[in-house]
Amino acid sequence: MSATLLTALSDALAALVASATPSVVSVHSHRSRSSGFVWKPGLIVTADEALADEGEVAVTLPNGERVPATIAGRDPTTDVALLRFDRSALSPVALHSSTPGTGALVVAVGARNGTTLAAAGIVAATGPAWRSMRGGEIDSRIELDVKLRRQAEGSLVLDASGLAFGMAVFGPRRSVLVIPSSTIERVAKQIEAHGRVARGYLGLALQPVRLDREDGAGAIVMSVAADGPGAKAGIQQGDVIAAWNGKPISNVHAVLRALGPDSVGQKVGLSLRRGGETQAVDLVIGERPNA
Repeated sequence: MSATLLTALSDALAALVASATPSVVSVHSHRSRSSGFVWKPGLIVTADEALADEGEVAVTLPNGERVPATIAGRDPTTDVALLRFDRSALSPVALHSSTPGTGALVVAVGARNGTTLAAAGIVAATGPAWRSMRGGEIDSRIELDVKLRRQAEGSLVLDASGLAFGMAVFGPRRSVLVIPSSTIERVAKQIEAHGRVARGYLGLALQPVRLDREDGAGAIVMSVAADGPGAKAGIQQGDVIAAWNGKPISNVHAVLRALGPDSVGQKVGLSLRRGGETQAVDLVIGERPNA
């Protein structure tokens, strides 16, 4: 590659980073440091996993000014959190639903104490919608081959044309995943309106258990919350859930993944093992109470 082409590529990458910088902030919560971006005037999207569970929250703006912020709400299942702050003049990011293909060049733009952090890489893999281990529905799977600093979790991710298509978060073994724009928009709107994202609730503490060879896995009830949906359905400690709406459950995670926002209020038929006998129970899924 000629020096002219390298210079043009370098200038283009620098321009991409510069275009996003006015909308990217540093996030400070307790001892945690991360990045975020302005989603709407006065509202910042950041990575929930990088946000401390307690203590005060503040953000450092692109001009170096540090201002207090409050947590408007958070959804650990999709790793999206929303902060409020008193600087409505900052430019919001225009999120785009398009996803670059595998091998496409991308740039992640974050911040550290008001200083821009940038990392370039490629899209390592893409895939269909998936559910996180906590049951959150992510609209598409996007994996990046990029080295991301810890403080850059929550960075804005841009494609080669400068379109913002998601937020960079850490996956298993420090891999870098993207929470796509469509997921961010859907979840952030619910948080803005209600302060949280509704999740299904059984009121049961479950542990995996092995059934007989033909029936495979089940979920044993370790405890039952008083007045919870499980208690109202007559489920008891020691019961084993073997099937959900007539389908054998593969593991406890399969039950948790079924408790998304749309599950609240639904009636499900459970097949239980109790004292060596099989019983059928109808349960109405409740809404998980605030932590």
